[in-house]
Amino acid sequence: MPGSMRVHRLPAVPRNDVVLSEATMACLDAHIFDFDRHREGLKRLCQSTQKGVLLYGPPGTGKTHVIRYVSANLPGRTTVLVTAEQTIAIGFYIALARTLQPSIVVLEDVDLVGRSRENTYGQKAERLLNRLLNEMDGLEPDADILFILTTNRPEDIEDALASRPGRVDEAIEIPLPDAGCRERLIALYGRALVFEDGAVTDAVARSEDSSAAYVKEMVRRLAQRSLARDGGDVVSREDVEMVFGDTRALSSRLNRRLVGLSEKASRRQNPEEDECDCCD
Repeated sequence: MPGSMRVHRLPAVPRNDVVLSEATMACLDAHIFDFDRHREGLKRLCQSTQKGVLLYGPPGTGKTHVIRYVSANLPGRTTVLVTAEQTIAIGFYIALARTLQPSIVVLEDVDLVGRSRENTYGQKAERLLNRLLNEMDGLEPDADILFILTTNRPEDIEDALASRPGRVDEAIEIPLPDAGCRERLIALYGRALVFEDGAVTDAVARSEDSSAAYVKEMVRRLAQRSLARDGGDVVSREDVEMVFGDTRALSSRLNRRLVGLSEKASRRQNPEEDECDCCD
């Protein structure tokens, strides 16, 4: 292979650190972990052990974190991570995955490569898409490879990739966290903090329609405010009100996107911007 290859040590990601709904976790169990556990039986029954799973959802919901969780908890598989710019050499990566199978091939932001032909511009982009499709099709029937693809824009993916079993067999949504998940996220990221009565409830309410990344950043700002006040670890309801209500800290759409605040939550916090989109 041209260039260098890096081998990473996978971080341990326990199940409790993956904050998703029970329904989403059940999908991950059924289509990834149960599938992996039964692959020898599937071979005995003359069934394919190649599988494709698409993880989709808004930015900041934890798709990459789910990949870390899957990779860390399938230690019998080697994970090959392919970024969008590396798909030009997709043949080398698939060959590596075949050599090291059972393996996982991760294609992040696959919409950048597997974009609908209607929205693909230039012969180079179309050749890259065709190369990806051909490599996924060209595997032997007994290939023991799990493809995990991620995207923030599932509607932009080429139908030949997203709608054909054998390439992508299951699409699993990684959605914005609901109230219960946001409470668990605050407990996870704020495990070293002490929240006064009502502070967590206020934080959950004020983070409606926001991403896990946004909740994580807001907890860090709560911790910083606590340190700035007295060097302690106590978070009050006033701290929550000040941090989540500080419109100066999120004074532009770019800042709100950077911390993972959804458009819906952004409009609720800054309704005046809807009146003047021409200035964005």
